[in-house]
Amino acid sequence: MVESKSSMSDVTLRLKKVAGQVEGLMRMIEKGEECSNIITQFQAAKAALDNTFSLVLHRNLKECMSHDDSENVEKILKLISKQ
Repeated sequence: MVESKSSMSDVTLRLKKVAGQVEGLMRMIEKGEECSNIITQFQAAKAALDNTFSLVLHRNLKECMSHDDSENVEKILKLISKQ
């Protein structure tokens, strides 16, 4: 599935932010920061990744459905069910 450059850059930016959050988490763990702060940051990173996943999924399903591409819709649904 091909997405526009603006869509790709939006997703890329979101993923870079998640990567920064994960790097921050690793630093927090290495420094022995308070558990509640670490858990809060884990939840924030997870939510950001989940939101990005939902965005990509929504865009791809919308694209497949607009082209009546049932084969790719099936592939996507199989991927989702593996979670």
